[in-house]
Amino acid sequence: MSDIAIQVSNVTMKYRIASEKLDSLKNYFIKKIRKEIQYEEFHALKEVGFSVNKGDVFGIIGLNGAGKSTLLKIIAGVLKPTQGKVVTKGAIAPLIELGAGFNGELSGVENIYLNGLLMGYSKKFVKDKLEEIISFSELDKFIHTPLKNYSSGMKARLGFSIATVIQPEILIVDEVLSVGDFKFKEKSEKKIKSMIEDEGTTVLFVSHSLSQVERICKNALWLEHGCVKKIGKVEEIISEFKNNA
Repeated sequence: MSDIAIQVSNVTMKYRIASEKLDSLKNYFIKKIRKEIQYEEFHALKEVGFSVNKGDVFGIIGLNGAGKSTLLKIIAGVLKPTQGKVVTKGAIAPLIELGAGFNGELSGVENIYLNGLLMGYSKKFVKDKLEEIISFSELDKFIHTPLKNYSSGMKARLGFSIATVIQPEILIVDEVLSVGDFKFKEKSEKKIKSMIEDEGTTVLFVSHSLSQVERICKNALWLEHGCVKKIGKVEEIISEFKNNA
């Protein structure tokens, strides 16, 4: 266990979904009071288990709805599983939901302070790192513009630059590098690789781009309908995934 950064054990995430469509809020409340609503259980994840070693770059692939984002949110501590547990060793920097923690009415620079504080950085630390964050994001001209005017790619740049300004022990990346221009994607990939090589950062990586997963990751998990289909070397997993697509 000493070399394991992330241990996921028997994780299940179950939701209750109404089995009939209710055409109005009034009907919903009437049926709810009368206890007439029928529910079906939906498993977003079912008995998922795996481990990731320190310094590994671990990809998670699967079709839409396979449970990838739900799994990352559970590992990051955003969601609590219905059953099972996750043990992580080290500070986590999650890049899960694009723009999560941002305020559209505030400027880019104000959002750097807000997001930095939410991530546990001190105001002095954010101030000391401000120019580095702005420089990496390449948003100098727009940094005093309200975030509501930013494109999704610009928000991704800002989020990535804030999250990686320190060396987190575990970095969780969910589709953030799939938006924005090619030049910044390359720059972000290099940043991730340098974090791994210099500090031994453990990375969990989700992307719809299989070529990107193959470039960055060493090992991968294939999720299918919330269950573990296969775990292994990234080349083997992606090859088999493509053949079954």
